[in-house]
Amino acid sequence: MLSNITIGQYFPGNSVLHRLDPRVKIVLLLFFLIEVFVFSSAPAYGILTAVTALMIGLSGIPMVMMLRSLKPLWWIILFTFIIHLFSNPGTPILKVWILTMTWEGVQQGCFISLRLILLILMSTLLTFTTSPLKLTDALESLLSPFRRFGLPAHELAMMMTIALRFVPTLIEETDKIMKAQQSRGADFTTGSIVSRLKNMVPVLVPLFLSAFRRADELAMAMEARCYRGGVGRTQMKALKVTGIDYVAGGVFLFMTAGLAAVYFLC
Repeated sequence: MLSNITIGQYFPGNSVLHRLDPRVKIVLLLFFLIEVFVFSSAPAYGILTAVTALMIGLSGIPMVMMLRSLKPLWWIILFTFIIHLFSNPGTPILKVWILTMTWEGVQQGCFISLRLILLILMSTLLTFTTSPLKLTDALESLLSPFRRFGLPAHELAMMMTIALRFVPTLIEETDKIMKAQQSRGADFTTGSIVSRLKNMVPVLVPLFLSAFRRADELAMAMEARCYRGGVGRTQMKALKVTGIDYVAGGVFLFMTAGLAAVYFLC
């Protein structure tokens, strides 16, 4: 289960998506997520699904790895689908006790489930194709206009990126602790929910201690390198918008226009 969690992982490469400016990727991702919620029709979802598949193909990331990012959240997607099956009024298809499955519920459940899948895949694609350092610089650059309102842009970007960066490390640490506890006779798969939660206590305590130790070591390492925040900080590789970023923006605008036309005409 833990090995299927891919949040925060980065896969180096030289694909089109890897070469895009991270600021452009974040902005386009935000607009893509908005479009997923706004254009809620079957043809529009077909276009969005095709665009997502095309982006995965251009990234060079194996499809198996992308689908693995969905595995820990399958139960949420399935639960959401089942809820919509029996909660939407319309033409009845099947009646189970006091619950009635409707055709409109099936349609809405498919749309919501597909919406969640697209959100997860595109968000995962961002972290797969963007290094943590570039992600930090991009977030700081995008949040910098809010500094005049007292928002600590650099600190927020650094915290979010460090948290994202240490997710795979903590998952690996959790897996090691659980295997060590299982070798001592602990059981995390059987029994009631209360007994499973009690068995997780020997895992959580050393995990929290390890996380605090890693945070302290990171703080000392940053202080030893004279880290003083974002004021006056220079970058060895400054972010630069190139021609490929303008092309990506133009293609995205063309896709948005096509989605709007399909949504309002169909």
